[in-house]
Order: sequence, then structure tokens, then C-alpha cells
Amino acid sequence: MLALDLGSLIEAILFLLFAGLTAIIAAVIGPTYDHLLVPELSPTALFPPLGGTNPGPSNYLAPAAHFSTFVLANVVDPAITLLALGVAILYFAKVWVHRWSVQLEGLVPRLILAVVGANFTLPITGGILTVASALFPVIAGWDGGAWQQWAHLAGWGEISFSWDNGAVAFVLSLAEFVLVFGLILAIGVRDALLAVLIVLLPIFTLLWPLRPLSSLARRAWLLFAELAFLPCVLVVPLELAVGSPNPVLLVGYLTAAIGSPYLLSLAGTHLAAFGFPSGGAVLQSGTQRGLAASPAGAAAAVGPVANAYGSTGPAGRAVAGSIRTASRSAAPLAAPLAVTELVGHGALHLLRHVRAGGRMSGPPSHLPPMKGRGSG
Repeated sequence: MLALDLGSLIEAILFLLFAGLTAIIAAVIGPTYDHLLVPELSPTALFPPLGGTNPGPSNYLAPAAHFSTFVLANVVDPAITLLALGVAILYFAKVWVHRWSVQLEGLVPRLILAVVGANFTLPITGGILTVASALFPVIAGWDGGAWQQWAHLAGWGEISFSWDNGAVAFVLSLAEFVLVFGLILAIGVRDALLAVLIVLLPIFTLLWPLRPLSSLARRAWLLFAELAFLPCVLVVPLELAVGSPNPVLLVGYLTAAIGSPYLLSLAGTHLAAFGFPSGGAVLQSGTQRGLAASPAGAAAAVGPVANAYGSTGPAGRAVAGSIRTASRSAAPLAAPLAVTELVGHGALHLLRHVRAGGRMSGPPSHLPPMKGRGSG
């Protein structure tokens, strides 16, 4: 009886401990979500105007726009003259180097488009941000914008859930805390990347006529468009999380929200566009290298033994040939090819013995070698 009471007491103490920790974390998550993430996701904070005489301290794009104008006047415009001079020299040089004629074909129109695009970078980026800023309030206003209060997402169900489940609720609440802070950091990184791209896009656009560097401008513009429309995708899981029946589903929605950049990069246009391979490409290439290298590694270990054994007779030569065949094949085909090679050697050796046995007229021990008889 005492042991039973002691066990119930320990269980009650643990439940109270985890319920208290869960309540503390929930008390931190609510203000963090309401007073940090939601203001970051407001249309005025996400899409501030590029220009303006008095942009305000919260307009992070205004310094980027001024910096972009400075770069355009002091870096891009002088580089236009040098680039045009280089193109003219190349066109004169293609008279003597005929293989350049194909590569330089269409370079002048591309140069004109690049110069125009570099000088109109701010109007183009401003137009993209204007379209995204007009779309975001429409999507974010669904259900009256209920996602803007943490109580609508988590509700009061976490209290009963924490009391009934203890440590599980504490782990889920801690995961929610980490995910909310991850969303805050993701929005901050998005805003910083937009500002950096506004400054660098004129330089990247001017490099577009050069074919080795043309992909840099294309990827930079594509990344800018993705970052501009990213909040329209990120807010959808938050809206679906309103009234979620349990914390497990809420954690899933928050995870989908923080993974929204990868939803935009399904075509390989986000991190993969900057040279970072996607997870599937890494897994595929690694698997292919592993399947190709494993038979070669095994053959390297047993290769000396097989070569030494290959000089002992037909059986040794068959084994050595099978090992060499397996080492030149990938892992799924190495074993069947090795067995096929071994069976082929055995069948050939058996056929030679059968042909030799059909011709002999005495005991097999008195027969001359098969090569001598065939030559006779």
C-alpha cells in the first residue's frame, strides 16, 4: 500500500512538474508570436516602399534603394563603357578568329537589354514588390486574420493535454517555441536578402550578356521573385493552424510554415540555383557513387589473391575473370555478372572436355594435349 501511494505521489509530482514547464513555455510563446512574428508579417513591414522622401526607420528597403542608386552611378555606369569597348574589340577580332563568330552572335542585343535592365532595376523590383504586397493581404485576410493571435492557434487545450500527457506536452511545447523563433529568423533573413539583392541586381544584370555569367543574373532575379512572394505561401499553414485539434497538428503546421521556402523551390530554383544541390540529387549521386565504388573496393581487396590463383589452372582463371568482371560493374549487376562469368568459364571448360572425350580412342591418361590434337 505504501509502495502504491509512493508511486502515485511520484507520478503526480512529475505531472505537476511537466505541466508547470509547459505552462511557462506557453507563456513565452504567446507574446513572442503576437508581438514579434505577427508584426513582422504585417504588409507594411514585409513590403515597405522603395522610395519616398521620409521612408521611416522601419523601412529596411529605403537604404538598399539608395545604395543601389549609388552602385548604379559609380560601378555599373562606368562598367558599361568598358563592357561596350570589350565587345567592340571582340567583334573586330572575330574577323581573324572565325570560331568566335558563333559565340558573339546576338551579343549586342543582349548587351542593350542588360544595360536597360540594369538602369531600371529599382522600377522592376518595385513592381514585383507591389504585386506581392497586393496579393498578401488578400491571402492573409482569410477568416478575418485569425492567425494573428496565438490563442487562436494553440487554444486552451494545451492545459488539459499537458496534464494528461506530461512529458509529451512539454516536448511539443518546446518544439513550438523553437519553430516560432525559426519563423521569426526566416522572415528576418528574407528581408535581409531582399535588401542585398536590390543592391546587387544591377551588377548581376549587367553581367547577363556574358554567357558564362548569364545564369547568375537569372538566378538572382528568380530568387528575388521567390522571396517577394514567400509570405503569401508562409501564411497559409498559419491560417490552417487556427483551431488545430491538438498540439501535434499545430507542430506540423508550424513546420510546414518554416519549410515554405522549399515549397517554392520544388523546381530547383532556390538554393539549388546558387550551386547548392537538392537533397534528392545528393542522395542519388551518393548512391550511384557508392554502388559503383563498392565492387571496385571489394575487388581491390581480393584482387591479388585472384591474380595469384588465376595461374593455377582453368578454375583459377574463371575465378579471376569473375572478379575482374564484378569490379567493372555497379553493385546491383556485379554479382549476377560475376556468376555469369563463372558459369561461362565452367561451360567452356566442360565443352572442351566433351569434345576431347568424343575423339579419344584409348584411356584419357594417354591422350596428347587438346591443342596438339586440334592442330593435327
